Amino acid sequence: MTQGGIGPKDTVVLAYSGGLDTSIIIPWLKEQYGVEVVAFCADLGQGDDMDAIRAKALRSGARAVEIRDLRERFLTEFAFPMLQAGAVYEGRYLLGTAIARPLIAQELVAVARAWGARAVSHGATGKGNDQVRFELTVMALAPDLKVIAPWREWHIRGRTEAMAYAAAHDIPVAATVEKPYSRDQNLWHVSHEGGVLEDPAVVTPEDVYTWTADPERAPEAGEWVRIGFEGGVPVSVNGKGLPPVALMEAVNALGARHGVGRVTMVENRLVGMKSRGVYETPGGTILYTAHEALEQITLDRETAAFKRLVGERMARLIYDGLWFSPLREALAAFVAETQKRVTGEVTLRLYKGSVSAHAATSPYSLYVQDLASFEGGDYDHHDAEGFIRLLGLPLRVRHQVLERRPV
Repeated sequence: MTQGGIGPKDTVVLAYSGGLDTSIIIPWLKEQYGVEVVAFCADLGQGDDMDAIRAKALRSGARAVEIRDLRERFLTEFAFPMLQAGAVYEGRYLLGTAIARPLIAQELVAVARAWGARAVSHGATGKGNDQVRFELTVMALAPDLKVIAPWREWHIRGRTEAMAYAAAHDIPVAATVEKPYSRDQNLWHVSHEGGVLEDPAVVTPEDVYTWTADPERAPEAGEWVRIGFEGGVPVSVNGKGLPPVALMEAVNALGARHGVGRVTMVENRLVGMKSRGVYETPGGTILYTAHEALEQITLDRETAAFKRLVGERMARLIYDGLWFSPLREALAAFVAETQKRVTGEVTLRLYKGSVSAHAATSPYSLYVQDLASFEGGDYDHHDAEGFIRLLGLPLRVRHQVLERRPV
């Protein structure tokens, strides 16, 4: 049987995580399209047993399994540039899932090329953002590839039916009717959706969290930490230089121990509906706080103000799946220019779910203590008089006009 030009002699590469959705897609693709399925799994530091994932995919009917370690690329080419931009979606979401999708899709295309596949597939639902992120990347990099999105084709309507399909095909899955949470984890964060979380009137149950400590049970003493940056990129923790993956693991451990980075929010999905998600971003929250503090002393007022606008727009582009777009690339060039002197070290305090910056140093600091000090310094107070008169000139003129011509 051939559907949409895809038939039994063809290969489909599936973005495979080993979770509920992608686990049942392998047998479904074989049943529906009669194709050979190659499962591609991206190791982004989610902590899964990759040997077990490989065995599960093969047991589920995959012809082969491609597993690629993308942890360092994920940080250096995607997460850290996002950090440099200060991109935060709707003021709270640090984009852990969204920033991973363009890399996964990029590698999905590469695997498809290597196997001579004519199509790729993913497990994103027809209600979510990920379908857009995957497919826009494929369109940008390989528009000739057909994309098969089972959630937009099959009869399965929800996670309960998906679990029943898995059971019928003897595929073990972690999700249960009691805990049907949909989770996505990588080096940057872990997200939780589904189940009772779909009711915004329900307080997030403690059993949802899988990474960070309950802030009420975090250490009473708190902890000081120093994060070093070079050109806006984090390079050291407490004075010790670390490569990207080791650094991320270190700040994640610190943040998780102190319950840092928990967010429950209702966000506006790209597809038009609101959804509720719970996010744990322990290390990312520390890095964002530190980076912002360092920029406070290294960026001038106008650049910092404009960069905040760029960060907001960048967040929207990342969230909407437009990483491989001309605008994102142009904004990235601006961000890169602003980061050339964002070098130095920030001292932060971790305490019961919070992280706060308390000190920052940089060889490029624009903070001149002699100028800012109340104890004199190289500053002529009389200069302020002319400055204020010029700044207030429009106000004075307006007053004079209104006095002569009252409304």
